[in-house]
Amino acid sequence: MKWIGRLIGLIVLIVIVAGVSLLFLPADRIARIAADQIRNATGRDVTISGDVSLSIWPVLGASVGNIEIGNATWSEQGPMLTAQNAAIGVDAAALLSGEIRITNIAATSPTIRLEQRKDGRASWQFTDASGAATIETQTSPDTAPRPFSIGKMNITDATLIYDAEGADLVQYRGVDLALDWPERAGAADIRATLRPAGMAVNVNATIGTFAGFITGQVQPVTLTLNAGKGTVSLNGRASTAGEVAGKLALDLPDTSAFLQALGVGAADLPQGLGRSIDMTSDITLTKDRRLSLRSLVANLGGNTLTGAADISLNGTPDVNAQLNAGALDLTGVTGSGEGGSGGGTSSEVASGWSKDSIDASGLAAFNGEIALTADSVDLGSFKLGATRALLTNDNSRAVFDLRQVDAYEGTVTGQFVMNNRGGLSVGGKLFANAISMQPLLGDALDVTRLTGGANAELNFLASGNSVHAIMNSLSGSGAIAIGKGTIQGIDLDRLMRSGATGSGTTVFDSLGATFDMNAGNIRNDDLLLSLASYQARGKGRIGLGQQDMDYTFTPIALNANEGNGIAIPVRITGPWSDLRIIPDIEAAIDLNLGAKKEELKDAAEDKLKAAVQEKLGVKAEDGQSLEDAAKTKAKEKIAKELLKIFE
Repeated sequence: MKWIGRLIGLIVLIVIVAGVSLLFLPADRIARIAADQIRNATGRDVTISGDVSLSIWPVLGASVGNIEIGNATWSEQGPMLTAQNAAIGVDAAALLSGEIRITNIAATSPTIRLEQRKDGRASWQFTDASGAATIETQTSPDTAPRPFSIGKMNITDATLIYDAEGADLVQYRGVDLALDWPERAGAADIRATLRPAGMAVNVNATIGTFAGFITGQVQPVTLTLNAGKGTVSLNGRASTAGEVAGKLALDLPDTSAFLQALGVGAADLPQGLGRSIDMTSDITLTKDRRLSLRSLVANLGGNTLTGAADISLNGTPDVNAQLNAGALDLTGVTGSGEGGSGGGTSSEVASGWSKDSIDASGLAAFNGEIALTADSVDLGSFKLGATRALLTNDNSRAVFDLRQVDAYEGTVTGQFVMNNRGGLSVGGKLFANAISMQPLLGDALDVTRLTGGANAELNFLASGNSVHAIMNSLSGSGAIAIGKGTIQGIDLDRLMRSGATGSGTTVFDSLGATFDMNAGNIRNDDLLLSLASYQARGKGRIGLGQQDMDYTFTPIALNANEGNGIAIPVRITGPWSDLRIIPDIEAAIDLNLGAKKEELKDAAEDKLKAAVQEKLGVKAEDGQSLEDAAKTKAKEKIAKELLKIFE
């Protein structure tokens, strides 16, 4: 019992001595111990200055006035972390057993600067760390390494600066960071809250074997980012060198709200093209910031894209992607919606082209090439079949190379260009082959009477920051040629031969025209519609910019008038919303009876009128002029029938 009592007394004495030793341990010594461990774990200079005070309970620790952790040797932007108020806690019991266990590091309103070079170097890579902590003393400089860990770290109201070489500087204020690392050989939980636009953006990550991670080893990582009711998650592996591989998932019910929360700004995205995003992809990110996406599946709120992409994130992203869209619905862009074909046309015709400014700044968002294939493309007013296109974007100039577009039983090829380098301009060269006119005109103008296969080409150029400006600046040229076809609902042969009205079908041999465009006006003077015994010619102006026209269409009966033919011009004038289609009687008389009038100059006026009545098949009533009678008959029999073409 005596020896037991002595043993107990010895233990009590040791505890008392240890406790007294801790009480008399200088606060700056505790701070220096912690600084040494951070230095050995990171390989960076750690400087503590200002007032240092000691805390005993619940943990042994020190509060310091200023703390500074140095940056990588290649950095020229100052320390990696600076804080004017920090607290460092040390586990006293572990210290007595020879283990340096930092239980807590807390800092308020520090500045954290993270830097990355294009060659993959990053300031948060602690490649010059020893990987093990040692405490150097004057009596035992060769003391064996002691285990080291940081139980918790809390940083509030920090300023976070990310400086990536070749990219814009990113800076966030009011950032909160927390680290839970209970076991040195175990995983660490990291939580961060950023407020780029005043709304909280929360990041939660778990990193396996955190001790190896901070020295550059690749470790398992799970990460979740929540912002604006959207979620981004990653399950894979990563290192401090910026290397990442794993499964990425995006669940963004409102992409605009998500981007706004990140400080990017609201985005008015079209329906079906990213207004909401549900995406998964296998990703690989290399330390030189090259991102690859494989097995990509992205539902953009109606349209689904699949494929792969390689993206360089050094400066302006450089994209090389191959995407398949399946059935692509672009009515969210064209504004046609579900109201059927031409849903937006009547509104535009009634009010003119939109003068709202076109935001083409998105052309500066990336460079590179995107190859797109689609089984079909719905443009609202127009329906396209299988499509293969290549988009090449270089410094705000996008070229759409239409390699194959199946449309209306034919094909369309060519190029369409959008250039926003010095103001927005559009242009291109398009070729159409064997396009079926009946379904095309049905979708475009709700006209279904004209049939036949057409070949066409169009060269155009326009500029302006609104649809109105673009349509009023259109210039270029084009041509169209239609082979054998029909005009349903009207029989021009019977109408021209006998004046008989009624339904029927006009079979024509060909229809062709060329045209020029300038200042938003199409001008044509060689429209020719050929039938067996008849022709129809056309010339005039169609105002694409002002949405009006002044065009004369002239059917000609080749075998009539003793073989000299009879021509009855029809003039189409006015705004598109209220076109007037009337026979041009004066032109008809000049065309048909010009020679007769010369022959009958010296004859009586009644004979001239009689000749005119005979040729035109009209008779003036009492008190009615010959011209009025001709107009009346023409309006009743000819204009009425010709109008059926446009019904």
